[in-house]
Amino acid sequence: MFKDIYQNLLNELLNGHETTLLTFMNPSDEKRGTIEEKLLLSRHNLEKELPSITKDLKDKILDSFKTGSPMLYNSQNRTILIEPYFPKPRLVILGGGHIAKPLAEFGHKVGFSVVVVDDRPSFANPDRFPEASEVICEDFEKVFDLLNLRESDFVVIVTRGHRHDGVCLRNALKYNSSYIGMIGSKRRVKTMMDELVSEGYCKEKLNNVNSPIGLDIGAVTPEEIAISIISQVISFRRSKGPILNNNLKKFNWPEFDSDVIKEISQQSEIPRALITIIASKGSVPRKAGAKMIAWMDGRVIGSIGGGCSEANIITLARDVILTKGYSIEHVDMTGIVAEEEGMVCGGTIDVLIEAF
Repeated sequence: MFKDIYQNLLNELLNGHETTLLTFMNPSDEKRGTIEEKLLLSRHNLEKELPSITKDLKDKILDSFKTGSPMLYNSQNRTILIEPYFPKPRLVILGGGHIAKPLAEFGHKVGFSVVVVDDRPSFANPDRFPEASEVICEDFEKVFDLLNLRESDFVVIVTRGHRHDGVCLRNALKYNSSYIGMIGSKRRVKTMMDELVSEGYCKEKLNNVNSPIGLDIGAVTPEEIAISIISQVISFRRSKGPILNNNLKKFNWPEFDSDVIKEISQQSEIPRALITIIASKGSVPRKAGAKMIAWMDGRVIGSIGGGCSEANIITLARDVILTKGYSIEHVDMTGIVAEEEGMVCGGTIDVLIEAF
């Protein structure tokens, strides 16, 4: 039951679509009840008229996309869990030179799917960039048809000697990517921007280009420059925009356990429960969106943080499996509990357990 919807979710994300999963719950009390249905909607489908989606619900879904956080919505004696999902962000590095190498490594380590482009076979090869998901050897003018940039992409322009920076920037500006950054001195950048303005490019869009690229940390070596770049990229990823002050509201990039989603989309002869953190506060091992599966025979995949708290949830999951419903559990990891879990400070999580 519902396994196909999780396979469809994976397909939507692979195609680069921001997607929401709605779980409609019929509560029998404050904690327990049954799952009525699940509905998968890509963000662009929200523009269509859908009978099951009221204006208020649509607004809540859009809010969840803005914050990146799951939320519970109560309507007509039903509770609806709204879970936003985002494609794994791509870090597209245009240029495979000395800065690109550490940048690809750091990008991979912080959770990006790294794509490296260069027109030289000696630089555009997997041996040089083992962390990259894709390495493309192609002319910079032609490669954009292959890249098909999307909103979740972060584009870094670091071509050799700035030789192809203009070509890359002109093409990148055709897309609404989350981030565009280009290396270069202030003088050189100003010259290029003036040139683009004279060609008719919108000043507002050019102002969104991060150039000179990276945070100003006094970087000198390729590794230091790569750190300054990836730090700026992270600030855009986490805050949906540049960090200009300490008051900027951060974006909660939800945790995504692809192995769990792949497994739950498969048929199982052994009864199991899908366990999801639907809210988190404070210092907790896993944040909202983290998932795991617990089978009746004791097997598990994934984690919601480990320790005694997770073990207790797994025990409760067996009861939920027997009732074939759901349960929402509150886990307090503050004070003594946090100390026992080995945490410096504690927090709380709300967990949805669904029989599956």
